[in-house]
Amino acid sequence: MNLWMFVFMVLPFLAIAYVGWHVWCLLPLAWGWRLAAVIAMVASFLLLFVSIMRSTDRMPMPLAVGVYEVGTSSLIVLLYVFMTFLLLDLGRLVHLFSRTLLYHNWWTAGGITLFIAALFVYGNLHYRHKYRQELTFTSQKVSKPVKLVMLSDLHIGYHNRRDELHRWVDMINREQPDLILIAGDVIDGSMRPLLAQNMHEEFRRLKAPVYACLGNHEYYSGEPDAQRFYRDVGIHLLQDSATVVGDLCIIGRDDRTNLHRKSLGKIMQDNASLISHSAFRILLDHQPYHLEQAERQGIDFQFSGHTHHGQVWPASWITESIYECAFGSHQRGNTHYYVSSGIGIWGGKFRIGTRSEYVVVNIMPV
Repeated sequence: MNLWMFVFMVLPFLAIAYVGWHVWCLLPLAWGWRLAAVIAMVASFLLLFVSIMRSTDRMPMPLAVGVYEVGTSSLIVLLYVFMTFLLLDLGRLVHLFSRTLLYHNWWTAGGITLFIAALFVYGNLHYRHKYRQELTFTSQKVSKPVKLVMLSDLHIGYHNRRDELHRWVDMINREQPDLILIAGDVIDGSMRPLLAQNMHEEFRRLKAPVYACLGNHEYYSGEPDAQRFYRDVGIHLLQDSATVVGDLCIIGRDDRTNLHRKSLGKIMQDNASLISHSAFRILLDHQPYHLEQAERQGIDFQFSGHTHHGQVWPASWITESIYECAFGSHQRGNTHYYVSSGIGIWGGKFRIGTRSEYVVVNIMPV
């Protein structure tokens, strides 16, 4: 078992044992009621694995939505409850709090419940607000102004449903872009909710051409099915390929989940007849690894997603330690980068210390 498998599979179970013990000690109830509370907490967490294994695809849609929402949200709630008890334990060790604070105490139980509830109401409201990030570049490679709307990580499915996608499409159309570019993870993990909710009808309302690359979640949902969905909704898929639109050359890399994807250098070589030095080169690459490659190949602007900026603090610290740029603007030589935290999200719909966003890019002639 490698380090990350340990982190993501073993530590959550240790955390739920730690939280479960504290809940048992804290609630001033008969043992039967305490046991019921702990079992309900553990059961909510185990629903996460029902979603991961895609057992929801065999459930009626309302039940599948509920299982997904509860299971994936429980992981994030567990994180904050764990941190709360950890802080209280540390305070007890340095004699800031007495032992009675954590044993059979309605005041502590009520305070923790209110704090967690308020935090996650805020997190959900903050998630629903989509931040508009605007970038402006000047370049001799464009003859007239170009306006792009760029997105990543829509994760449409059981949690980001058709009504949410409808709102996003309206928001994009209000920008009146020349092009819409998507850096992967349009699909969350299953094609079933997209087909059941006729989400293709929402994509067809977009009023500008759409170009996209694949993300890792397109592979989780089944890459051939994802490709078929892209075609059906009119998204131009760039999978280790390039296209020219006006003064722009748009290059899309396959996701690194495909271990046999082409190198960026090979893509540039295979599309040499299209990729002119006089065109403004935009690279869509879902996962922002090895940013030096875009610089070496003379890319003007790379747009990526995938990191979600950790979704919630302090997970953002982890992504910042993994990636050269985990969120926001970056530059290497003459190559500009933007790593988006995503308009959608995986799992529980909470943003705490991060944001959901879409990016408006204006490219102006010199």
